[in-house]
Amino acid sequence: MQSVVVPLISGLVLILLTYGTGIGQTENFISKINGPTDYSESEVEEEELMGNRFLTFASVVRVNQIETTRTEFHGVDESAVHSPREARIFREAIEKAWPGARMTWAFSWLALQDERQNYQDLRELIVSYHKKYGDEITFIPGAYFSPMYNSREQTNRDLHEGLQMVSEMVGNGYRPLAVIGGFLSADNLRYLSEEEGIHVSQGTIWSQYAVDNGDGDGSIVYPYYPSTEHFNKPAQGEADFIDCVNLDGWTVDFLNARYPGARRIDGVNCGSRMGVGPIETVIRLGTEQGVRQMLATTASHFDKGFELNGFAWVTSIWELSLVEARKLWPGYQGRNGMEGLDIWLSEIRRRWPDAKAITHGEFGMLWREHFKSNDELDYRFVHRGSGICGSEPELEIRWFMNKDFRMATLRDWIAQTPEKVIDFTRYDLKAQEPGNPEPGKPIRNWSLMNRLNQKGTRPQDVPMEIEALYPEEQKMIKKRYPVLFEEGHPLSIK
Repeated sequence: MQSVVVPLISGLVLILLTYGTGIGQTENFISKINGPTDYSESEVEEEELMGNRFLTFASVVRVNQIETTRTEFHGVDESAVHSPREARIFREAIEKAWPGARMTWAFSWLALQDERQNYQDLRELIVSYHKKYGDEITFIPGAYFSPMYNSREQTNRDLHEGLQMVSEMVGNGYRPLAVIGGFLSADNLRYLSEEEGIHVSQGTIWSQYAVDNGDGDGSIVYPYYPSTEHFNKPAQGEADFIDCVNLDGWTVDFLNARYPGARRIDGVNCGSRMGVGPIETVIRLGTEQGVRQMLATTASHFDKGFELNGFAWVTSIWELSLVEARKLWPGYQGRNGMEGLDIWLSEIRRRWPDAKAITHGEFGMLWREHFKSNDELDYRFVHRGSGICGSEPELEIRWFMNKDFRMATLRDWIAQTPEKVIDFTRYDLKAQEPGNPEPGKPIRNWSLMNRLNQKGTRPQDVPMEIEALYPEEQKMIKKRYPVLFEEGHPLSIK
């Protein structure tokens, strides 16, 4: 397989850019990327959001599987599979498949504090990757689920002290551009922006419902500025605007994502998170089928999605433990996904040689430079099933996402059945997050569901003709997408 090397954006370019906030303020973040680096800056090109395809890739370094608070965790002790050996295997595989790629490393609270030799050596090695490759190093609070288990105030304290530990670990005044959060409340996102000066967060997990330790369906899938009312709601104006770009955690198959939890299909546990993440693909399905699914998901964005939106973005998080998690989990059948990772990245390079692999912080700040508010957001996607697990090959799903609403329609494109609306989430309505959880009483569901939700978990969530929506809702849609109602138009509701 031929490898094509494409010059990527240099950290030098990024630190010279001045980024505008959504409310007219500006900030030069030269202080955020400090310290000597060895990665090449010889081919400098100013990067733009529009006209480009981006991959953001992160890994989480932790001690226990799900560290919900500073002192509590769920799942197994993973310290035995966290050492420089696993990190080298992982990072060298990425560099081999995609020379010059940069990624993000997120350390948990315990992984930053563990004084065992393997963790001391691991921290030192990953700091060297910042210097060698330009990788971003940051903090993750609460193992993706901090709001479910911690008060907002506690999460803010964790963010403050965790980021301090990261800066001390890397040295030279280093400060990350982004955090990896899994889910973060609106108050946490506002805190990052106003108190920590961080304007990018992976703070939502699109479509997650009935998976792991928390639910949070309801957002749009590409970046947006969140509202002070709810982290899943795009800010409607200056009054509820949070200047922290909210990023999804994993790009998933749009058809498979319609389902809560997982479905058993032909003896396979088909998770609704199936997309470009490893567990639901190359580990659960094996390399051949898993990579096919990962590439089908990627292609939805890098082909049709790029055509519709003017840029494309695919994102994934592979926990470092997965390199040898097969030693802990017999159900992984001896698989660790590394062969699939190599094939996936190499194939992206072959099919889309202009794609850029940059850190979460870099991508979020590029988006922030281009979009000053949510007013111009108009994300559209069309996806036909891959034929793998719950991605039915006869189905076609269309998504329309903007500041006012998100809407999905579904049809059988082979049988030419009528297109029906399966999700209509209104962002013009008042939204409210749950309160703070009490000790020992986590709050699992932080989803934003109102008019119609894709998961079908409520009696009202029944697919309907677009004409069955309320007149005011049809008016909202016509204002944004009048062609959907024009009979005979190629884009009209079929």
